[in-house]
Amino acid sequence: MKVLLDECLPRKLKREVKADFVQTVPEAGWASKKNGELLRLAETVFDVLLTNDQNMEHQQNLKNFDLAFVVLVALTNDIADLEPLMPAANEALKTIKAGEIKYIEASS
Repeated sequence: MKVLLDECLPRKLKREVKADFVQTVPEAGWASKKNGELLRLAETVFDVLLTNDQNMEHQQNLKNFDLAFVVLVALTNDIADLEPLMPAANEALKTIKAGEIKYIEASS
């Protein structure tokens, strides 16, 4: 499993991702790319985009990409708010398929 960490997430979150290969958008050389262009580039290399952009599916038809999406839903994009979501995100990574979107939220 190859996971791309969206640039809206803190770089330190990379340590929490359990995947064969994890890279941030800037590490891939794609910083500041618009969503459509970023997704076209990502689908050629990665299996999953990990993001906290809850509006992405309303801005792009994500089913058109050979990519899966795990969306972290937290109060902020601070590492302290995101880390508690990572066990569930890592579970989602085990079964998610291209074209799927899984939202990971804190249990209430």
